[in-house]
Amino acid sequence: MKFMATKPPSNPPAPPVRGPAVDDGGSVVLERRTQRTQPPQMYQVVMLNDDYTPMEFVIVVLQEFFGKDRETATQIMLKIHLDGKGVCGVYSRDVAATKVEQVLDAAHKAGHPLQAVSEPVE
Repeated sequence: MKFMATKPPSNPPAPPVRGPAVDDGGSVVLERRTQRTQPPQMYQVVMLNDDYTPMEFVIVVLQEFFGKDRETATQIMLKIHLDGKGVCGVYSRDVAATKVEQVLDAAHKAGHPLQAVSEPVE
């Protein structure tokens, strides 16, 4: 059995447009608007090449502090070695600063001159 509508469905009524409301005292009350916030500025941690830090140490640092697997860490290490610098990861400002401090501290304790910096992502 088929049922047919006798008239097409109607659109729901549009909500009324609200302007400033006036209370009994004559003052104006404005409605609150939702604010849109920007996502946080991201920073990339960059390791710089030097002629003294062993490649194996750089790979271990990439694995330990940046959670890279052996193959990815080796690729990043080669990029650092060949290009003079390489991106290890992209983080919020505070996390990137912490990662840089971890790398510098580990390098200092191991007696290596490895350097890392954080710079804003454009």
